[in-house]
Amino acid sequence: MSIWKDFKDFAFKGNVIDLAVGIIIGAAFGKIVSSLVSDVIMPPIGALLGGVNFTDIVIHIKGASLDPMTGKIVKEAVNLKIGSFIQTLVDFIIIAFSIFMLVKMVNRFSRKKEIPTPPPAPTMTKDQELLSEIRDLLKK
Repeated sequence: MSIWKDFKDFAFKGNVIDLAVGIIIGAAFGKIVSSLVSDVIMPPIGALLGGVNFTDIVIHIKGASLDPMTGKIVKEAVNLKIGSFIQTLVDFIIIAFSIFMLVKMVNRFSRKKEIPTPPPAPTMTKDQELLSEIRDLLKK
């Protein structure tokens, strides 16, 4: 089989198309969850903690360097953006939990009721087969 035929079979059987659709929907879902966390969940939590905006939580490691002549920034400040990390972590937890619940729901609906298989017919020995043939011949 040629490589082109293998690729065509793979690409058009739906595997790649399903994957592309999943990635696009996942990206859109990620944006929705990010907005939910940053615009709906984190503001009340920040208000409960005394008006803290989580994206503003920063640890300054080193300040910016300015050029004394022009006053322009030569080197940017070095900061640890802990608040953004916390917000991203909450995003991840919500997305992971949502996907877990979605997979659990799909698995519940996709389970097929197993039809019990009938027990296999008893196998006959050669003697039993011969006796059955003799019986059938005598009936005729």
